[in-house]
Amino acid sequence: MNGNASNAEPDEAAHQCDLQGMEDRRVEETDKLLKALNERQPQLQELLEEMSSRRCYEVPVYWFYRHSFYVYGLQDSTLKIVSALRGLAPHLKLNGDFEQVIADGTGKTFEVSHNEAWGKHTRPIVEAFLHARYMLEMAVCYGNQPETPPLGSGWAAFLCLYNLR
Repeated sequence: MNGNASNAEPDEAAHQCDLQGMEDRRVEETDKLLKALNERQPQLQELLEEMSSRRCYEVPVYWFYRHSFYVYGLQDSTLKIVSALRGLAPHLKLNGDFEQVIADGTGKTFEVSHNEAWGKHTRPIVEAFLHARYMLEMAVCYGNQPETPPLGSGWAAFLCLYNLR
């Protein structure tokens, strides 16, 4: 063996140790998230019921197709959902793609000129709401599951939201 091979062994062992530490942290954070999810199930279920109501879901999506400025009200619902999701693990950063979808679909104010390019201005609002509602639905669906951790692609997507998968 040359001197380089013996030098690589401690580096490889340190790398394996780092990987194991990252995996241990991921498992620990997933367990904490699942615990928070289970503790907040009543509030999350109530929020999902509200966000699935005609007033918060059916009618605002209709407003998009009707070209009504009322669709801009979906932003409040979106932010309410995102706040609840952040509250489950406030110390974790949310997925960057999700954050971008939310940023693109919130903070918008209706202007009459938006009517000329309706989809450009309002489709991100609907998209942000639907993404947020999907994650809320997964939180409710996979909370209080008998499997620990839960199984399913919805659970995997929910973990992606918190960068845990």
